Amino acid sequence: MKLFLSGMLVLASTILPGFATAELQDFSGKPSEISAFVGNGKWTTVIIWRSDCHACNVEAEQYIQFHEAYKDKHIQMLGISMDGQKELDAAKAFIKRHGVTYPNLIGEFEEVATMYEIISGGPWVGTPTILVYDPKGELLAAQPGAVPPEFIEEFIEQKLAETAAKK
Repeated sequence: MKLFLSGMLVLASTILPGFATAELQDFSGKPSEISAFVGNGKWTTVIIWRSDCHACNVEAEQYIQFHEAYKDKHIQMLGISMDGQKELDAAKAFIKRHGVTYPNLIGEFEEVATMYEIISGGPWVGTPTILVYDPKGELLAAQPGAVPPEFIEEFIEQKLAETAAKK
């Protein structure tokens, strides 16, 4: 069963596996994984992107602004490029062209798509794709397509209010 938030963000109604194995690296070539970035007491918004994705290029600035607004507060961003090693230079050019300030990892297209399917329980659709993890590292939402940052903010605020109401 899926619920829709503001017509955009899909919230899984069951507990989903939070992580799946994919061979990801940082842009210096060091192996890494999503779990190194989530569950650290902050909400984490993950954006899966490709350098040749039109929507990813158009939407890049708003995600950078979102990251800058919240990085020292309770929300952080992580990017995962699906460009793979053959397109590493194109992925680096994307980051430089847009002035991306949040951390990014890179993986092979097939591995990242499979990772998404495992952790979200849904089919891979395309880029950009958004994942939202709570501060404990639990995946709460997965949405193919660009999601306006204000919807992500609303989603997180709703979850915070629900948690406060339970106390």
